[in-house]
Amino acid sequence: MTTSVNHPSGDVDSPYALSHLDALESEAVHIFREVAGEFERPVILFSGGKDSIVMLHLALKAFAPAPVPFTLLHVDTGHNFPEVIEYRDRTVERHGLRLHVASVQEYIDAGTLRERPDGTRNPLQTVPLTEAIQQHRFDAVFGGGRRDEEKARAKERVFSLRDEFSQWDPRRQRPELWQLYNGRHAPGEHVRVFPLSNWTELDVWQYIQREKIELPEIYFAHEREVFARSGMWLTAGDWGGPKESESVETRLIRYRTVGDMSCTGAVDSDATTLDAVIAEIAASRLTERGATRADDKMSEAAMEDRKREGYF
Repeated sequence: MTTSVNHPSGDVDSPYALSHLDALESEAVHIFREVAGEFERPVILFSGGKDSIVMLHLALKAFAPAPVPFTLLHVDTGHNFPEVIEYRDRTVERHGLRLHVASVQEYIDAGTLRERPDGTRNPLQTVPLTEAIQQHRFDAVFGGGRRDEEKARAKERVFSLRDEFSQWDPRRQRPELWQLYNGRHAPGEHVRVFPLSNWTELDVWQYIQREKIELPEIYFAHEREVFARSGMWLTAGDWGGPKESESVETRLIRYRTVGDMSCTGAVDSDATTLDAVIAEIAASRLTERGATRADDKMSEAAMEDRKREGYF
């Protein structure tokens, strides 16, 4: 059945009407091609997580049958899930892509960065990322951020200007009327580009299903050793968990998002298929990050929501 989404005539019976996924895909493909025309050295941030996987899939479609004219960049914290790193490397090899890896561990070994007391390396990614952008002179950096994830990402434009220190200044952001994007920037500056800005988590999963995109198995229900902390099921590892007071147990879980093992929580789930995952997300009251990011200052209301949905 067709809809009138993005169809000028508004005729719901028109064969030219686009579904909402077609409209989102068309917008993202336009953004990729626009960047290819405006910038000299673009790069795609690719971690092997579902959003970066969808972003790469869209880039492949945007330029097919030609190869993707961008390199990939991953900031490796050293605490990534093994399944995701294996998927990342396999994908790069399959498509003949070039991958730059900025290693947090190398910065720690060199004394440039210090381990945090809580063991998480998520905040330590900024310096390796900034220096990789400067070293390789990347002028456009594709990210998989979506506005529905959190307040910080909701304020971003599709083309988000960063200064020479990779800092964001709201006063320097440009309007983006009629899908017109301004990539102008001074030497040393760059533009973060977010092709999935207008997508939701549910859109991403429905698109994955439609396009038959392969994902790391970590996104589907599997048995895993986890322990409880800050309202989350965290994976045991050498990053600093569990503590003596925290007991490890084997549970049937899956991940809604993946990142640093020290701050990315799992959710109790028996969803082993795309249909089951989509139904689970559609029924959830918690956002993706609200359900899977550890926070010692979690509100009682948020904790109750997690308990009610079986996340803890």
